[in-house]
Amino acid sequence: MESLNEISNRLINQVKNLFIRSLANQIDWTQRLIEIRGSRGVGKTTLLLQRAKAITQSGGKVMYVSLDLPQFFSQSLYEFADNFVKYGGEYLFLDEVHRYPAKHKDSDWSLEIKNIYDSFPNLKIVYSGSSILHLYQGMGDLSRRKAAYLLHGLSFREYLEINGIKKYASFGLEEILSSHQKIASEMLEDLKPLVHFKNYLKTGYYPFLKGNEYVYFKQLQDVVNLIIDSDIPYQTNISNTAREQLKRLLGAICTTVPYVPNMNTLAELIQISDQRTLLKYLLLLEEAQLIHLVRSDAKGNKLMQKPDKILINNCNLMYALAMKTSDVGTQRETFFYNQLSYQEKVSYSGKADFLVNNEFLFEIGGKGKTKAHIKDLEKAYVVADDIEIGFGNKIPIWLFGFLY
Repeated sequence: MESLNEISNRLINQVKNLFIRSLANQIDWTQRLIEIRGSRGVGKTTLLLQRAKAITQSGGKVMYVSLDLPQFFSQSLYEFADNFVKYGGEYLFLDEVHRYPAKHKDSDWSLEIKNIYDSFPNLKIVYSGSSILHLYQGMGDLSRRKAAYLLHGLSFREYLEINGIKKYASFGLEEILSSHQKIASEMLEDLKPLVHFKNYLKTGYYPFLKGNEYVYFKQLQDVVNLIIDSDIPYQTNISNTAREQLKRLLGAICTTVPYVPNMNTLAELIQISDQRTLLKYLLLLEEAQLIHLVRSDAKGNKLMQKPDKILINNCNLMYALAMKTSDVGTQRETFFYNQLSYQEKVSYSGKADFLVNNEFLFEIGGKGKTKAHIKDLEKAYVVADDIEIGFGNKIPIWLFGFLY
């Protein structure tokens, strides 16, 4: 306990609160059990430490631990929580729960957290883990106890703030649709959005750029390998062969997005004969926040549905995995889907590029994109790149980076 407390204090004291993710203001911190999921690198640890620091500064008794520490190879999480409460502990922040080594075959991290929750009613627990945590068939049912949140990568708005360029408020989708000219014109008084937007598409989605582009892209490649080689196997049983097939599948998608999938070609490429297995692989990559599967508004079991289009999760991954300048049309669709799908329902549409919330149609293109394709459609918009300000139903694409 003493060594873990020392590590906790050091990490909490060192974290800075100069930039706080927008999700932090949406979380109901009064809940007794909070789950924060997200892909590697999006900032889950920093979010936990910042909240722990805020509670510490207000006098709360806090402990932050990462469950992949060697101390948890032998000590059970329940025993640790029991000792923490006996010493007056009030708030427990558990990082990397999916890395916690089960102590015997009839227990796992989810069961221990359930038992902690039930045994210590005055203890508040916040835990973080892989974006695919909810696929894990845990031994403890936390669904009726937890408040769950998903942490996305940086929005364009957050990118501007974290880099000290300018701090702006976020806007709702309908606010952007109705007032985009007014919003953009006010921002243009002290912002040149296009140059920053290009940089964001290349290196701005993950909050850990420290060196040059090469180092950043190498870090992203390492993140992808860790997700496939480590995080996914912790949540679902897959073989070494399956891991290699997942990597080949991701590589194939990355070099051809936006990919209208030919399932037979994809299955042949990664050397599998069962289309259901291929669909399972695609779902795993989507849950791991490596790709997006874009579908029409179909009902039923996703495992049985072929996606209408496949996109890489974000533009930074496109650059890192393809290691070349990606197609500009692909970038635009990837950015738009990535930013809107975080809080809105985005579907495939035969009438335009995307249907949002079963109501709004969007056609994505460059500054020369016209309304010809959607001129007879209601609630239809052109989302244009390389323009600072729009007019009527033509909206600059960068503005959709201010939704969160």
